[in-house]
Amino acid sequence: MNKGLDVLIKRGFFKQCTDLEALSRKMDEGPVTFYIGVDPTGPSLHVGHMVPFFAMHHLQEAGHNAIALVGGGTSMIGDPSGKTEMRKMLTVEQIAYNAECIKKQLSTVVDFSGTVPGVTRARMVNNYDWLGPLNYLEFLRDVGKHFSVNRMLSFESYKMRMETGLSFIEFNYQLLQSYDFLTLYRDYGCTLQMGGDDQWGNIVAGIELTRRMEGAEVYGLTFPLVTRSDGKKMGKTEKGAVFLDPEVFSPYEFFQYWRNVADADVIPFLKLFTFLPLEEIAELEKLEGQEVNRAKEVLAYEYTRIVHGEEEAEKAKEAAQAAFNAGAAALDTSAIPSIDIARKELDQGVGVLDLFARTALCGSRGEARRLVTQGGAMIGETKITDIEAVIGPDFVVDGELLLRAGKKRYFRVVVTG
Repeated sequence: MNKGLDVLIKRGFFKQCTDLEALSRKMDEGPVTFYIGVDPTGPSLHVGHMVPFFAMHHLQEAGHNAIALVGGGTSMIGDPSGKTEMRKMLTVEQIAYNAECIKKQLSTVVDFSGTVPGVTRARMVNNYDWLGPLNYLEFLRDVGKHFSVNRMLSFESYKMRMETGLSFIEFNYQLLQSYDFLTLYRDYGCTLQMGGDDQWGNIVAGIELTRRMEGAEVYGLTFPLVTRSDGKKMGKTEKGAVFLDPEVFSPYEFFQYWRNVADADVIPFLKLFTFLPLEEIAELEKLEGQEVNRAKEVLAYEYTRIVHGEEEAEKAKEAAQAAFNAGAAALDTSAIPSIDIARKELDQGVGVLDLFARTALCGSRGEARRLVTQGGAMIGETKITDIEAVIGPDFVVDGELLLRAGKKRYFRVVVTG
């Protein structure tokens, strides 16, 4: 087995491949150019998006040529794969802004600068560059004739959408993604497309198109769709997805998310979301009982360091340790996320449910009510058990209120004015 592929398999990135043995032989012969795509439908990726790009990092380090494709063109349509409804349409300007943000985030795991010794510089391309100028009639004549509607409808991604309604514009998505593979083969010699397993149908279609139009031997490889040990989608919280943008999801919250994963998830996530050697991870796997928390701290620190930098990771780690080992009075709160509240409003008194519902600790008054009634709500060192409680200036310490949900989740309300 090729060294690069072996790393992907051992770290949990492998689900299926169109021809694993042939791909392994080709990669043994020399560097292979491969690509992974992401549609810039928002200004921030979430942790689920990053699985393929950690795999890209490992193949890049193994000496292969990486292309990160930003779907500026396909984002104008939206991929129906894994979706139950049509995506919101974006403007060209929105997509361009999102693409620039995403490149910065991908740069935390993929080297686009060529500064790492022995690692080939990755390339970023935008498929709007070739999809934007397409002549629709020529495209249908030259490319569309190679696609069977019956074949397209056999893929699971289209079967799912047929029940809720599949627009004609979305139906074109597979043709456009297939054309991406063909274009990257022609322009850069790209012979491998990788992506999540929900992309299998689109990847296979691109392989078939490239073979028919160029007679080329190209390959597809997919990764498992990562879920938690409880079966729920990885990277989801009560407030939504775990985004990489620190303005949306603070480094402290990011650290805490990974610090609090289930025991059964920590080793698989260390393999997927850190660059630690497998030998080091194997040593962490030997930990049992309460010692497993050490492995969780390593996971949280390493992934936070990769995404947000060493300084933010250290701050988040220190704040999390202080929160766990000391009372609120001894806690360094500088890394804990916060909102502002006007002193005038606080002087008038704010209902405890309204206060908690404003923060990331609770998504609604209903969640805040459950937190209070179950005894998990604290402000400073005071447990709040009355859902009718009114919070005023008496709770302020050093110009802020320190709210806590359960044992580990903190949030600051900074008093201004």
